[in-house]
Amino acid sequence: MRFGIVTFPGSNCDQDLRYVVEEVFEIKTDMIWHKEDLENNYNAILLPGGFSYGDYLRSGAIARFSPVMDSVIDFANQGGLVLGICNGFQILMEAGLLPGAMKVNNNLKFVCKHVKLQIKNNQTPFTEKLERDQILNIPVAHQEGNFYIDDRGLDKLKVNDQIVLKYLNDSENPNGSIENIAGICNKKRNVFGLMPHPERASEDILSSSDGKKIFESLISFLKEGVN
Repeated sequence: MRFGIVTFPGSNCDQDLRYVVEEVFEIKTDMIWHKEDLENNYNAILLPGGFSYGDYLRSGAIARFSPVMDSVIDFANQGGLVLGICNGFQILMEAGLLPGAMKVNNNLKFVCKHVKLQIKNNQTPFTEKLERDQILNIPVAHQEGNFYIDDRGLDKLKVNDQIVLKYLNDSENPNGSIENIAGICNKKRNVFGLMPHPERASEDILSSSDGKKIFESLISFLKEGVN
């Protein structure tokens, strides 16, 4: 099994992600610079958090045009598994792989804290080891995490069961995201973006290992496919 982690100028969670995949799960990982193309033998592609290109213009807007993204889009369109965390989620939306957009947090401030989340769809490769409505404790760290989509788009998310993760309630919502949405997938379920950082909650020493369950789901799904 082999994962690829894409690094953009300004990424700052790529090594955290590499540590979890390689050290916690012992999965071979390649760090892919944004000017490179993907090779054809990855089981999953991960887009990490950070501030790609300094968040100039808006988060993820410039990274979407990095050379690597053409092959990431092709990989996803062919059914490859893609996980975008925080800035990675923002890039996936800018690239058109996920619907919606991110606004600045309602309080206009950077928010960094643990929040309670609830699984709303456990029928995805990224959540199959979790129970529907299960509560997770995972940190967020962002200033533009206020997920927005118009009424028609929101209806489509609901009809297609694409809302994977929500903040538990209004008081746990750190940014004003519409209907407390914290993570969504595409219709085919092979692309998943979320604002919380599961890689920062994958060992007990970090106050929570709840994020580990997302990686466990992804790896289990891939192993099932191999068998």
